[in-house]
Amino acid sequence: MPPPFRIGVMQLTMEPLGEMLETARVLDEAGLDTVWLAEAYPWWRKHGMEARSSTVVSALMAQATERLTIGWGIISPFTRHPVQVAMDARVVQEATGPGRFLLGFGTSKIFLNNARLQTNRTLAPMRDAVAIVRGVLGGEPFEYEGEAWSASVPGLRDEAETPREVPPVYVAATAPKMQALAGEIADGCLTPSITTPAFVRYTRENVRADVDIGCTVIASIDADDRDRGRDGAREIGAMYLANKFQNIKGSADTLLQLAEIEMEELQLVAEAMERGGRLAAKEQVTDSLLDRCRPIAGTPDDCIAAIEEYRAAGCTHVMLELWGEDRHEQIRLFGERVLPHFRS
Repeated sequence: MPPPFRIGVMQLTMEPLGEMLETARVLDEAGLDTVWLAEAYPWWRKHGMEARSSTVVSALMAQATERLTIGWGIISPFTRHPVQVAMDARVVQEATGPGRFLLGFGTSKIFLNNARLQTNRTLAPMRDAVAIVRGVLGGEPFEYEGEAWSASVPGLRDEAETPREVPPVYVAATAPKMQALAGEIADGCLTPSITTPAFVRYTRENVRADVDIGCTVIASIDADDRDRGRDGAREIGAMYLANKFQNIKGSADTLLQLAEIEMEELQLVAEAMERGGRLAAKEQVTDSLLDRCRPIAGTPDDCIAAIEEYRAAGCTHVMLELWGEDRHEQIRLFGERVLPHFRS
């Protein structure tokens, strides 16, 4: 069966803990389906923000909310052994209760650069990571010899006090081989920021029909003013476009090509980010460049139309990368003026 259509938020873990927990509570009250934690990396320190562990934050968010599903979007198995990932997952499962946790893996090449752990081999390690985390969480005696990682874990005793379910596992992927692997071994495939409907169609060609495709899309909303409603998306778009120019380069080619964005266009954004921070970079994101990023932004009607376009392209899980002034009010607006269209 095809997965249900869901709308949630992608939260970068680079803000103060109290702010992130309050955002989760507002999301819970507004009726959004999910919050995904995109683990920030030390690169953000250059721009006045601090990276925080998404595994720790997710457990705290779980206790601050009642119905919101919490996902890791993503953590890297290169920085945590998959057995340790399973241990972290158990904590979040205990905090959320049944059915409120989604486990997302991704390579996180920028993080690997920061930690001097860069590798060109990613497919076999990802296969190992998914197999190990499922095997450990499954509770049976588990022996695994992989190309990158191995595990030897005893079975759970009947008297052990712990959750028993294996959460859905997602794999973040940009390149076709990793997307194909996600389609083969995972419950879902997560796409990167600056995903467009064209990239959704590209992804859908690489994964099987019943795989949940979660799409990270820059977003902002205003009740009445379209330009003001696009302002936050312009700012977060600037941060990610600068990030891609500086850190991702070749691996972002498909993403940018399908958006019809040239690397040369991003140089001005990246230089402004280095010179004056995100507000300076925002000024270099023209209407044309923002339009090609295909944000979910503007008035509620604009956002509904954009989400419908993503759904028609094959996205089954919209992850709003929400930015701009008064994000909690923006969340309430999405809950009151956008979500009802997709709940009927």
